[in-house]
Amino acid sequence: MNLTDTHSHLYDEAFDNDREEAFARAAAEGVRRLLLPAIDSESHGRLFDLCRRHPDRCIPMMGLHPTSVNDNPRWREELALVKHYLQRPPEGIPPFCAVGEIGLDLYWSRDFREEQTEAFRRQIELALQYGLPIAVHTRDAWPETVDLIRTFRGRGLRGVFHAFSDGIETYRELKACGEFLFGVGGVVTYKKSRLAEVVCEMELRDLVLETDCPYLTPVPHRGERNESAYIRYVCEKVAERKGLSPEEVAEATTANAERLFGGTFPAKNAESSPSEP
Repeated sequence: MNLTDTHSHLYDEAFDNDREEAFARAAAEGVRRLLLPAIDSESHGRLFDLCRRHPDRCIPMMGLHPTSVNDNPRWREELALVKHYLQRPPEGIPPFCAVGEIGLDLYWSRDFREEQTEAFRRQIELALQYGLPIAVHTRDAWPETVDLIRTFRGRGLRGVFHAFSDGIETYRELKACGEFLFGVGGVVTYKKSRLAEVVCEMELRDLVLETDCPYLTPVPHRGERNESAYIRYVCEKVAERKGLSPEEVAEATTANAERLFGGTFPAKNAESSPSEP
């Protein structure tokens, strides 16, 4: 299969003991590309190192995660660093494919809503300035996210809503605001998952697959560390819900990712064999 994991944290410390093995397992499952969202400066080094080791398959994003704004007196310095890297990317890595992951996360606290909103807006403006899509993290903040995205309608904003978890009406509202895709991950495999029902009503051309590893592990590995190889279970569940073959879903969702992230993907002739460790 030709799979793309559009949201992987393979550079996370959870993989420090077997990162290359996890990468190889993903390749063996047909995962040809991993898109790697940034969190904050504490993990930039690991992110860039992985992209330098596998520049044909590991593609970075650059952004400041909303929870890295919370209770952080230096969050504006972190934003300045995001802008710096977008202006002058580090040597030896592929071009950034998106500004992400950015957004609103009010699950842990609503005390930093104003700061998160400012950071989100400023990074959207950076995405528009550099002609990049955004990768949006939203948790317990869907109404606030929709309201903010609506203010950018008509400006050419595009991107992906990572780990989409709201209903069909939110999906439709966001689609009306720009060229947006919706990331489906392990939650779709959970018993009585609301997402599994919503996916049935969503258009296949609007979906991309993701793992968010090491988080949100799909069945049958729920409770274990997630990894990009497990995207096959997400693909199989979406195929089941849509009445399609896994191969059809893999091809369609990879084509969707290529359509959104476009020229930031490496040349296709780089896909013929995995990178050497």
